[in-house]
Amino acid sequence: MVFWLIVILIVGGLAWIRFAPSDVAVWHVDPMVASDQDLTGGVRRRIDGGLDTFERLHGIILATPRTELLAGSPAEGRATYVTRSQWMGFPDYTTVQFTDDHLELFSRLRFGQSDFGVNKARVEGWLAALETQPGD
Repeated sequence: MVFWLIVILIVGGLAWIRFAPSDVAVWHVDPMVASDQDLTGGVRRRIDGGLDTFERLHGIILATPRTELLAGSPAEGRATYVTRSQWMGFPDYTTVQFTDDHLELFSRLRFGQSDFGVNKARVEGWLAALETQPGD
């Protein structure tokens, strides 16, 4: 009996992680990036660029597997994306905001204490792709 209770709790927890709703009011917020930071559960980056850079980055982000737009758009000046891990479906949230003459990126986990560098690697991959992509 105890075995089945544990199995049900594990399956229920995994289902919650995969299907939990994303509250736009919680995740689609100002990234408040003053400087580049590597965090335990995410990363903050600030790069030079305007709306054209945001548009190109938007395309790169949406081309990432298991990534979808949660809210906003480059035209609105802020967009938040959800990227889920392949096997467990853990959601990571990335907000990109255009401010003055730069973009602020804040990528962070939702569940757990550490993302083991996943958000940093993803953001750095996006920024590397942005550098190789021709601009306007």
